[in-house]
Amino acid sequence: MAKTVLLIEDEPNIVEAIRFLLARDGWRVETHGRGDTAMDAVAKHQPDLIVLDVMLPKRSGFDILRDLRAAEDTRHLPVMMLTARGQSKDREMAEQYGVSRFMTKPFSNTEMLDAVRELAEA
Repeated sequence: MAKTVLLIEDEPNIVEAIRFLLARDGWRVETHGRGDTAMDAVAKHQPDLIVLDVMLPKRSGFDILRDLRAAEDTRHLPVMMLTARGQSKDREMAEQYGVSRFMTKPFSNTEMLDAVRELAEA
């Protein structure tokens, strides 16, 4: 059975690019585009890993990551954060909250696939 990635991202072009890339690699890809209901999407889809954008409508990816790490059932769920801003303070904050991996946009297809595969095996 294919592993599930939950992509929490609000940019349609990025959603479609990542969905196509991961689906072609055999992943089941679920998507969600809002920060305020992201935890509901996690509960609904029970993903094997999450790709999480930093800047989302209604709630930041950092807040979502903090909630994921605080909840018993998602504490150890692999989470890769995506950001268009590669500033070190964003990376440091993500690491403080327990991110599994941090990736700056734009990224290559190979970079994305390698990161998701690596997180799934961890």
